[in-house]
Amino acid sequence: MKKEFDSFSEEDTFKIAKEFAKNIAAPRVITLNGDLGVGKTVFTKGFGKGLGIDEVINSPTFTILKVYDSGNTPLYHFDVYRIEDISEMDEIGYEDCFFGEGISLVEWAENIEELIPDNAINVTIKKDSEKGFDYRKIEIEE
Repeated sequence: MKKEFDSFSEEDTFKIAKEFAKNIAAPRVITLNGDLGVGKTVFTKGFGKGLGIDEVINSPTFTILKVYDSGNTPLYHFDVYRIEDISEMDEIGYEDCFFGEGISLVEWAENIEELIPDNAINVTIKKDSEKGFDYRKIEIEE
């Protein structure tokens, strides 16, 4: 099943993600796909708020994984852009996150494609400059 949403601002993206989070049960893996600067971290912030997380959420670009556990469900935020060898994911303990008690959001999931479970939800965020500088199309495929 595929759902599409139009976002005309960061606030829209935040709200879409916040509502989406309210219907997701753990354990679950969600891939976040899209070019640099499309709003993957904004989406994650909204998603975290939907889980009741009150911590500041930011991109784990240099740490690969950030864990937020102040909400109703733990949130594991992965940014695997810098992963060069799939074995690095074993060192991080990704299986505990993917198959544990929380929800894993994975940015740049194509870098670890073989580790993503078949039942993952794929979120793709795309720009369309013809619809405006801040416009994003958000596609959620379950």
